[in-house]
Amino acid sequence: MRKSINKLLPKVFGRYFNMLARVSKKKAAKKAFYVFCTVRKGKVLPNQKEYLDKAKNGTIEVKEHTLQTYHWPGSKETVLLVHGWESNTFRWRNLITKLQEADYNIIAFDAPAHGYSSGKYLNVPLYSDGVQAMIDKNAPKYLIGHSVGGMTLMYNEFYHKNEGVEKMVTIGSPSEFYEIMDHYQRLLDFNDTVREALEAFVLNRFGFTVKEFSSSRFAKTNTKKGLLFHDELDKLAPFHASEAVHSYWNDSTFIRTKGLGHSMHQEHINDQIVDFLNN
Repeated sequence: MRKSINKLLPKVFGRYFNMLARVSKKKAAKKAFYVFCTVRKGKVLPNQKEYLDKAKNGTIEVKEHTLQTYHWPGSKETVLLVHGWESNTFRWRNLITKLQEADYNIIAFDAPAHGYSSGKYLNVPLYSDGVQAMIDKNAPKYLIGHSVGGMTLMYNEFYHKNEGVEKMVTIGSPSEFYEIMDHYQRLLDFNDTVREALEAFVLNRFGFTVKEFSSSRFAKTNTKKGLLFHDELDKLAPFHASEAVHSYWNDSTFIRTKGLGHSMHQEHINDQIVDFLNN
């Protein structure tokens, strides 16, 4: 019964947006945007609490959000870890073990509305503000992002070009915002009137079009050394996204896998990441 309700709920939202747009396109667009940005899971679970609590390292304030930060000390370069949508810093536990063995200084934080951090909504520009706050405070040389976290790193580098950052790693990351919007429209089945209003809302709020928000476009000016991982069978982020980013990112290496899934917690993946940072 619950599965049936969850399957029907997106269509209910879509019909609501369609009807609301007849009265006010702006109101429909605003509602559609905030439903799109709503985070429904990713808070710290009981089995994650002990691990994360040991590494808590205070909080930072970003755009009226209180973000939980973490630290695993090491004597080598600082590495910043940036998790994906509806996840939290716990997802890095396997990689953290490898980075600790290599004696890297590891920092991380929970995105707005994720883990121990405050909030209900997340979008990439807001997430990028959190990333930039961590970079300004800790001066990491290496950045590693999974899924939307990787997309956020590409956006952040395009707009900030942090000189102290030398290497970036993305894992299973999407690239084109318009593709994400296409999926959102299909899932909720709202009409083109709502879609056009939603795109206008995004432009007005962030200063870029849905087409312009593109990791492959951001990659064209990226001068960092990059490493990209993506699985051919990834069901959450299309494989061609990383292919496109790699094609435009001058100093990048692309590792394609098959059958490892979206999360990529496997030991040999983490070994390759550490090797990339070491060399």
